[in-house]
Amino acid sequence: MRSNAVCWSPTEAFILAVANDDYNVYSFDMRRLDMPLNIHKDHVAAVTCVDFSPTGRELCSGSVDKTVRLFSLVEGHSRDVYHTKRMQRLTAVLWSADDRYVISASDEMNIRLWKARAAEPLSILRWRQREALEYSASLRAKYASHPEIRRIARHRHVPKSIYHARQELHTVHEAAKKREKNRAAHSKDKKAPLPEKDNVVLEECE
Repeated sequence: MRSNAVCWSPTEAFILAVANDDYNVYSFDMRRLDMPLNIHKDHVAAVTCVDFSPTGRELCSGSVDKTVRLFSLVEGHSRDVYHTKRMQRLTAVLWSADDRYVISASDEMNIRLWKARAAEPLSILRWRQREALEYSASLRAKYASHPEIRRIARHRHVPKSIYHARQELHTVHEAAKKREKNRAAHSKDKKAPLPEKDNVVLEECE
């Protein structure tokens, strides 16, 4: 599949992210290009653009599926998704230098400004408000493994078209995994199927 954009980490010179036509964003360490550090999923169409946060710990991506997604560098699924009814195919995304905003450009000739953390207030906070937010964050971290808290934290409203496309994509991936597992079980050498990360890079060219 074709790669559409490449972005380098501002804090770690060897780390880069690649936006790809196969609906994924790949993060690589250029010292070892035979396997990605992580595969960032959730888009349901080709990813057209990608950018790192100023801290280098997160990245944002834009796609033909008309959504902007925010990923942690160490996680495979997005922590936030932004979309509107009028927004069309994304052509560019940029993370602001103050780490508070994500800027997107799309085909309908509009530029949009999104909060990098959706729940973060933009006004100046009093000390009581700041303490309340810190306390809420500590409670979320403490009970993050609870099933209901995890479900609420993970849930995001998306358009029906994206929801159904994601379900269809999940079905296709599960069928492919099952097919590979059956092939391995009935082959002569009983060789286990390779992990997904091992199948990403086909060849290194100098």
